[in-house]
Amino acid sequence: MSLRNKLVLSNLACTLVSLLLAYGLWQWLGDESVWAAVVVSLGLCFLISMYLTRQLGESLQALEVGLLNFKDNEFSVSLPEYAEPQLNELADLYNQASAKLRKERQFIYQRELMLDKVIQNSPNIMLLVDDNQRIIYANDAARHLFNQGIRIEGMLLSELIAVLPSALKQALESEHEGLFSIDANGEGLSDDSAGEIETWHISRGQFNQNNQRHHLILLKQLTKELNRQEVAVWKKVIRIISHELNNSVAPIASMVNSGRVLTKDFDNERLALIFDTIENRTAHLSQFISHYAQFAKLPLPKRSPVNWDNLIEQLDQQYRFSLTSALPQQAIALDCVQLEQALINLLKNAHESGTDKDGVTMAFLEVSHPLTGVMITIEDNGLGMSSEVLSQALLPFYSTKQSGTGIGLPLCREIVEAHGGHITMQNRKEKGLSVKLWLPNE
Repeated sequence: MSLRNKLVLSNLACTLVSLLLAYGLWQWLGDESVWAAVVVSLGLCFLISMYLTRQLGESLQALEVGLLNFKDNEFSVSLPEYAEPQLNELADLYNQASAKLRKERQFIYQRELMLDKVIQNSPNIMLLVDDNQRIIYANDAARHLFNQGIRIEGMLLSELIAVLPSALKQALESEHEGLFSIDANGEGLSDDSAGEIETWHISRGQFNQNNQRHHLILLKQLTKELNRQEVAVWKKVIRIISHELNNSVAPIASMVNSGRVLTKDFDNERLALIFDTIENRTAHLSQFISHYAQFAKLPLPKRSPVNWDNLIEQLDQQYRFSLTSALPQQAIALDCVQLEQALINLLKNAHESGTDKDGVTMAFLEVSHPLTGVMITIEDNGLGMSSEVLSQALLPFYSTKQSGTGIGLPLCREIVEAHGGHITMQNRKEKGLSVKLWLPNE
């Protein structure tokens, strides 16, 4: 029987009992007490109705409390089971809805955590400001760029960009999107970027939330990506050139050997000189090709813990330098062969820069935050580099030396970036050049 039918029958029974009671009192007390009989019968009817509908009232009250909890985003309340099937079915539906809402909220919460983790760890700078240019949200990269890692929510954007490089300041103040460049060496954006022209991209967006307009600003540094693509193009060119040159050098060397055999009975010094010259030039060309092939086919680093004592000893046997700091104490996994090659190239350049015999130094700085790793600094007191040379020194084929191949510094950069680090160069205030290698322990 449905709950509705039960309520109708209960009301009919209650009414019938009340009428019988009123009639009995009327017959017993007479006509003078008819109103008393009516009042008593109505009171009895009310009490019986309250008793019969008490479970329904409690159920509806519990459901009301649960729906109010839903309104307050509280989904932990569940309704108990009832003896009445229809009420029990209603409670079961409520409990199912509550469980589903709890699951959805947990899913949304986890997605928000994941999204916030991604945004906070993104190298791209993200700012969310209102119409008054007051910052509502900023990720970790934005806090480090604008305020040395300190929270900037609630601050005005105009206050934060006052000390930024002019190019970056203009890009943030304008409404334009696209690429812009910063002279990091001239404007001191960061120590790590000194000596480079940094390329940035800015994009903007707008959306409404809670009837308020929000402005999204995204800044992305493209310098490393552009450098990576540039190196990839150079490698492709080098592979093509090496292939074509090897196809020519090998037959020439073979023909020289054949010519020597065919003319061995002729005692002709000029002919021997011709063969020697061709052989020497082809050998030099083969060596030239092998140097560039080493850059174009650099293997991935094979990481293992670095024995710094052995490394310093091996480097000192190649080029003389002074160690001005303690060696790293933490275990750092790097490709020891590639690292040694990069440091040898840098020490070689330092000694060829016009520095004093004892003017080359090397220092180590252990870093534990935000990433663990080591910063290696090699300095000399030579002639340094002009701004034009600094901007192109890490490009393949570029060299100011008469017999240089232009591959030493690009190979160093390729080795360092393959380890997830970066290399920077800048002139020292006193005299000479300072080269820094950041190598993270990944």
